[in-house]
Amino acid sequence: MIDTEEIKEILKIRLSKRRLIHSLNVADMAVRLAQRHGADKDKAYLAGLVHDICKEIPHEEQLIMAKNCGRGFTHEEELIPALYHGPAGAYYAQYVLGIEDDDILDAIRYHTIARGEMSRLEEVIYLADLTSAERSYKDVDKMRELALEDIDRAMYEALKFQIGDVLKKGSVIPFPSAAAYDRYVALRMKDDR
Repeated sequence: MIDTEEIKEILKIRLSKRRLIHSLNVADMAVRLAQRHGADKDKAYLAGLVHDICKEIPHEEQLIMAKNCGRGFTHEEELIPALYHGPAGAYYAQYVLGIEDDDILDAIRYHTIARGEMSRLEEVIYLADLTSAERSYKDVDKMRELALEDIDRAMYEALKFQIGDVLKKGSVIPFPSAAAYDRYVALRMKDDR
């Protein structure tokens, strides 16, 4: 497997400066979240670095890789080109970079849509992407604090926010996203008893 310094050099070639900074910030936040919530920090750093490696290539290329990633690719995702880069990134990580760890590959694959049965590492990457240092949306500081305090509640709030945004746009919700939302709602309901 390729080491992180080599991956950084590849990212410098494949990504714009803005996207490179984002990827480095996600990797850093992923380590913080991993340390706080018991995930492997080395895997978190690597997945954070690689998560957007296919974000800036043409959608046609992303789609080919997404369909061949071997980790599922839903009909709903195919309707939304902005979602292609997750499964495409998992494909690239496995077949080009030689990353064989399923947890890392799944974290890259599901970092945009989530899924019902997420590992701790998958949750860490999903939230690190949403709360990285350069993010500036309304209430991002509250989301960062929540992600460090209570990962299940942070996942619930993040999914509620992101699915709400999708609904406002009148777009489709991929099945894995709906399953993720249902999982974290159920956890909240269980905690509220």
